[in-house]
Amino acid sequence: MEKVKRISPQEVSRKLQSGATILVCAYDDDDLFGKMKLRGALSMKDLRSKLSALPKNQEIVFYCG
Repeated sequence: MEKVKRISPQEVSRKLQSGATILVCAYDDDDLFGKMKLRGALSMKDLRSKLSALPKNQEIVFYCG
């Protein structure tokens, strides 16, 4: 298993703008997602529904508050 890599908010922002990554709120609860949602982020539920269509090498950045 690969080690988790931490990246800066600025790097995440650049990657989101370029389409190189997907940002996902790590909370599985819809209420927490609503409170912690960042611009451009998906919920865990949204990620699960799109997972089979994503390329195997798609970078995904998870965050929690």
